[in-house]
Amino acid sequence: MVDFVRNLLSNLCRKQTPSPAPPAPAPIPAPHMDSSDITHRTVHLNGIDIHVAEKGTGPVVVLLHGFPEIWYTWRHQINGLAALGYRVIAPDLRGYGDSSVPNGAASYSALHVVGDVVALIDSLGQEKVLLVGHDWGAIMAWYVCLFRPDKVKALVNLSVPFAPRNPARKPLEYLRSTYGDDYYICRIQEPEAIEAEFARLGTELVLKKFLTYRNPAPIFIPKDGWGSPDEQIPLPSWLSEDDIKYYVNKFEKTGFTGGLNYYRALDITWELTAPWTGAQIKVPTKFIVGDLDLTYNAPGIKDFIHKGGMKKFVPMLNEVVVVKGAGHFINEEKPSEITEHIHSFFSKFDSIS
Repeated sequence: MVDFVRNLLSNLCRKQTPSPAPPAPAPIPAPHMDSSDITHRTVHLNGIDIHVAEKGTGPVVVLLHGFPEIWYTWRHQINGLAALGYRVIAPDLRGYGDSSVPNGAASYSALHVVGDVVALIDSLGQEKVLLVGHDWGAIMAWYVCLFRPDKVKALVNLSVPFAPRNPARKPLEYLRSTYGDDYYICRIQEPEAIEAEFARLGTELVLKKFLTYRNPAPIFIPKDGWGSPDEQIPLPSWLSEDDIKYYVNKFEKTGFTGGLNYYRALDITWELTAPWTGAQIKVPTKFIVGDLDLTYNAPGIKDFIHKGGMKKFVPMLNEVVVVKGAGHFINEEKPSEITEHIHSFFSKFDSIS
């Protein structure tokens, strides 16, 4: 197993020269933001196409999104950080947006996604970058720093704390025993069934349900249905109908399966990462979470974050910020505050005032 993982990681993460890719089609204009000088291109990495949104010049910041998101989740940080003197790169991760959607959950392990990110960093001509992640993007950013700390100057992660590997128990076994079969991550494990439920509700409603969720409690999707397709969900001030339409356009193109496969690869990643059991992340790190975030309110997480548990595994954890009155999608809900938190930390590692 160890030799297999080493060989797989070597193949996925080795420096590559990206193959030429055909020009990307003109993107649909993003609403309510200055997108005139955000460039869009496609790079061919690890045998797949990765769409990248980019703006600015200066030290490189790579932003990794989560579920159900795309590059657009970082729209405020792209503009804000570029104005502060950074070159900002926001890819659609594999399975999302205008990037390739490989078939099968086995193509969405952490080793595959880290391979994409490292290849992207190399394609930018960078030895190291400043890295930011949110939700699944945060999970993958933790893995980038675990597998390839030589590629990251500093890390700012949002919403999802580092989860050390438990060698005695697979993740899905733990989640089922803790929350039951209707817990959303457990329900997602049913290929086609959850896609059918999302199709019944419609792409727009599913996105609204996730993006507006701010109950500091677990999400459950009952087998008898996750509500009615006629349900009306009012949007918060930070999320407009035009924003939702932009997300809908992209998810109706790809479907949800690519994003769901990250959840379906949880146990696959657990198996492949056995050699890193107990390993530390030795990258300067700042962690930010909303006090209404469902992840922050999961059993034991507050103590893990604030009483030294996470520091044990992330010894260079320099700052922890809990944003009052903020939910899970904190980079969209508190855009200026999050941009400033990112800048204040990264400015310690690059000569940007």
